[in-house]
Amino acid sequence: MLFSHEFEDGVLHLSLHRDLDVTSRAAVAAHAEMLLSAHRPRLVRFQLPTADPSPASLSVLARLRHLCEALGTPMAVCARTAPSPSPRPAAA
Repeated sequence: MLFSHEFEDGVLHLSLHRDLDVTSRAAVAAHAEMLLSAHRPRLVRFQLPTADPSPASLSVLARLRHLCEALGTPMAVCARTAPSPSPRPAAA
């Protein structure tokens, strides 16, 4: 599965599970567009799989942003980040 979605309290949450490549970009974009059209959310939250997404992932983001603008729907974007390493104790 390339991405998942959840619709809750008028918010459509879309989350990519991994960075996309050229072959998967169109399928994800089409599915996400269908979800936006079907749910007509008041807000879209799009989660990228990394803080440095691939060009194909950014392409899907651009398509969704364009569609959200056309629908007048605000969009929030976030990225998963690696957990911060735990601080090392000071040397005695």
